[in-house]
Amino acid sequence: MSLQLPHFIIKKNNSLWLTEDERDNLKISYRIKEIVFSGQSSFQHVMILDSYDFGRMLVLDGIVQTTSLDGYIYNEMITHIPLCIHPSPRKVLIIGGGDCGAAKEVCKYSSVEHIDMVEIDQLVVDVCREHLPEVSGNLSDPRVHFIFENGVTYVQNRENEYDIVIVDSSDPIGPAKVLFEKSFYQNLYKILKSDGLMVCQSQSPIFHAEIMKQTFIRISQIFPLSNIYTAVVPTYPGGLWSFTIGSKQYIDPDPSRLVYKDTRYINPKVLENCFSIPQFMEQQLKSD
Repeated sequence: MSLQLPHFIIKKNNSLWLTEDERDNLKISYRIKEIVFSGQSSFQHVMILDSYDFGRMLVLDGIVQTTSLDGYIYNEMITHIPLCIHPSPRKVLIIGGGDCGAAKEVCKYSSVEHIDMVEIDQLVVDVCREHLPEVSGNLSDPRVHFIFENGVTYVQNRENEYDIVIVDSSDPIGPAKVLFEKSFYQNLYKILKSDGLMVCQSQSPIFHAEIMKQTFIRISQIFPLSNIYTAVVPTYPGGLWSFTIGSKQYIDPDPSRLVYKDTRYINPKVLENCFSIPQFMEQQLKSD
């Protein structure tokens, strides 16, 4: 693959900079040591960059997805929470998650017998396993089955198959936009077993409050039980990040099921307190 500078990278005073256009009025810049990988897949531009402050990072279409410095926070929170809510998860579906970090965390649970990881872009998986081991852990667990397919298509004609579905999507633009639609959540309901549950990232309550609220409302309309929780991920704009759960039967996490011997963020106290959301989020979710 060519390592010529993509338009996301500029050279300034003999330094390389990635500038992420988060919003019309916000740009975030990272000083880059090296472009480790740069290539165009059938779906998006894929880069692995080595940055000064955040270490190696996965960048899709110019937007930072995860980093060596703090990627574990997001991956632990999107996986361990649902795995501590369901009493006996055996079959897990991950939609997205091309950096393999979520799958790596699910593999820590010996009760899980089978993990299907449906990722639309094989290039993302390949480069993260090779160039981003701090996140991917060079994932090679035999319980993980890679399926390179559109996640929306995959769930359309399946029913009663999984205990847990984890939607580890990028922002609701480009290939990931359909993963925030109500019809997609309805298909997730069907693909789950009678006591199954799902979780998805629901964006920043600071900068993407409407997307967070829309996600929570849509899931709440489909699932009899729902909840929202947060974590602080420094890479993501605003820092504070939200996750939404939809469940058919269980909603309360059990700290005794938490596998946290080698985690770096989650522990029983974080598990207990992450559902305590700030007042402004309470108001956002209740507003018309």
